[in-house]
Formats: sequence, structure tokens, C-alpha cells
Amino acid sequence: MNDLPAPPARTAVIIVAAGSGTRLAAGAPKALVPLGARTILEHALDGVLAAAPSQVVLVVPAGREAEVAAMAGDRPVRIVAGGDTRQRSVAAGLAALADGVEVVLVHDAARALTPPAQFTAVAIAVGPGIGVIPALPVVDTLKRVRGENVVSPVDRAELAAAQTPQGFPRAELLAAYAQAAEQGVEYTDDAALFAAAGGVVRHVLGSEEAFKITTPHDLERARMILSSSARFSAGGPVVPRIGIGTDVHAFAAGGTLRLAGLDWPGEPALEGHSDGDAVAHAIVDALLGAAGLGDIGQHFGTAHPEYAGAHGDVFLARTAEILAEAGFAIGNVSVQFQGNRPRFSARRAEAERALSAALGGASVAVSATTTDGLGFPGRGEGIAVTAVALVHPIAQS
Repeated sequence: MNDLPAPPARTAVIIVAAGSGTRLAAGAPKALVPLGARTILEHALDGVLAAAPSQVVLVVPAGREAEVAAMAGDRPVRIVAGGDTRQRSVAAGLAALADGVEVVLVHDAARALTPPAQFTAVAIAVGPGIGVIPALPVVDTLKRVRGENVVSPVDRAELAAAQTPQGFPRAELLAAYAQAAEQGVEYTDDAALFAAAGGVVRHVLGSEEAFKITTPHDLERARMILSSSARFSAGGPVVPRIGIGTDVHAFAAGGTLRLAGLDWPGEPALEGHSDGDAVAHAIVDALLGAAGLGDIGQHFGTAHPEYAGAHGDVFLARTAEILAEAGFAIGNVSVQFQGNRPRFSARRAEAERALSAALGGASVAVSATTTDGLGFPGRGEGIAVTAVALVHPIAQS
């Protein structure tokens, strides 16, 4: 039951979700990257709708409107294509506002866990000529630097870390955007744009949960928060589950090695029904085993000719879908392979990024070791892999 106070009548929220997500490096526009069983955008939309505004406008990457519409389902939102800058994306959202809207909140989808109460607090504080941002006190000691030298301290009492949603009176925000367009000036912050047009900007207390998902570390932090909040449901504790997967492949006579989601030119391929990526295959078994959903042979074996020759990232992506469909989210994966080749350390980070992307951004750690010449890996006949995965049921509300 939603017992939150509603924002003032005639309040609209524009969710800006048109960013590319380059720093997140998840292979998709940031807002469409999975966060648990759903996307960052879906989590952001949940928080906005829980605040019960009179209108919600989603600004999404051009060409992805139909995809987002399917994602939104029957929820009351209007979807428009964004521009090539944040300012142009917000302008597109402003152009889609319904008649009668008086207060506009502009919100970054990347702040996906923003509490609904933060929308209400901002909307209530907006007034004629007054814009409002949520902000947190700066807790780190700050220094002014020049090159490698520390020049002087900075008084953090005068600083605050801005968040969203940022709220404004509609008419004055439209005028501010028109002025910026006429002057050809680009702002990355709506409050700065509003202030440049003569508006006053005030702040209310923000929330630690309204942090911006920008890097893989931020995404993992969001997953941990969701996992923690989902540990208890109406029926009691939700217990994480652990699975172990192993895979062994012999080297083939030729071809190019595919391992840990990467090609290894100059290294012989591994024998296998698909691409022989033993690291990816062990991860698949660990994830399926943790969720109690069978094994790699059941889902991708010779009875499934459509996967013959498929890369391991195809297996991983489908496995993530299988888990999500069964109500599980991936916590993290740790995997180690044993073999004298390839030389792995220089490409560790690259491999972890590739495997993580295939799993929708889940945290993956990869290590490699030799066996001091013992056994078939030590003799250079093949590679053995062990993976451990943690998953957790997603509590249903």
C-alpha cells in the first residue's frame, strides 16, 4: 500500500534515460542495462510512479522507443526520443508535457533507487521563480590541486553534492530552456540552466540511495542494495544460493582459442560442441546449479543444434535470461582455469568485462593458475575450469 504523501497536483516528472552509458561499459544504453531481473530504467520508473505524479515522460535513446514501450507495459507513461545532449533530451521531454502541468521534476534514470519521498519533497519546495534540487553534504576532505601539487584546502561546508529530481516551475523552466537555445549554450545541469536565466535555486536534503549509477562499481553497489532489501519477504528470509560448475576441454589440432569470452590468436582452439569456451561453460553450470535449473547439457547440449558453434557469451546471456525468468538475480561469479596456456594476466580485466557484459553486468572475477606440470593441464593437453556462482531469489511484492 502506498501511504506516501502525493506531490502537488499538476506535477510532471521527466525521466532522462537517453544516455549512452560509455563509462558503465555494459554494451547497451545505460538505462537499459539489467539491474537484477529488470533494467535500471524499470527500477527508476518504479520509484517515480510510487510518488504518484500527474504525468511521467520517459526520454529514451532514439530508435529504442518500441523496446521501452514494451518494457513499460500498461504503466501510464509517455515515451519520446531524446537528443544528442542531455539538454536536448530534456527539451524533448518538456515539449511532451500535458496541458495543466505547473511543476516539472527532471530526473536521471541512472539514479534508479531514488526514494519516492524525494520526489515529493522537491515538488513541495518548488515555488514561483524558485527551483529546487536534492543534495547531500560533502563528507570527504577536499583539496584544490594544480598538476601534482596540492595548492590549498577547500571548505566543504560551502559545498553540496547535487542529485535529482530537480524541480522547477514549468513556465520559467521553459523560458530558461528557450534562452539557452537562443544563446547556443549547453548545460549539463538543469539547475545551472535555470539559475543562468535568473531563477533562484534552493536545496532540500537528498538520499544516500539516490546515487548515480555511472561505473561498474556503482552498478554492483545498486545490486547489493537490492539484494539486501530483498532478503526478507512476507514468507521469511530469502536465502542466497551457491552453485559450482566445472568444465574440461582438450586442445584441438587447429583453429583459434576462444576462452573467457575472448579470442586468443596464435593459441589452438578447444574441442567442443560449441566454441569450447570452458570458462563460459563452467559459469553456466555454476549459475544453473545455484538456481536448481539443471545444467549446461540440458539447455545447450547436442539436443539443441541451434547452439552448435555458438560462442560462450550466447550461453551466458541465455542463462541470465533463464535465471531471471525463474525469479533469480545473479550476485557474483568467481572462476578459475588451470592450464599452461594462454598467458592470461595481461587480459584479465578485458575478460572480466566481456563475461560481465554477457551476464548483463553481473560481477565476474577470473583467475588462472598452472599445475606445475602435473596432470593433463600441466602437460599442455587442455584446460580445466572451476566456477562458483551466487544467486538469490527476487522477493515478490
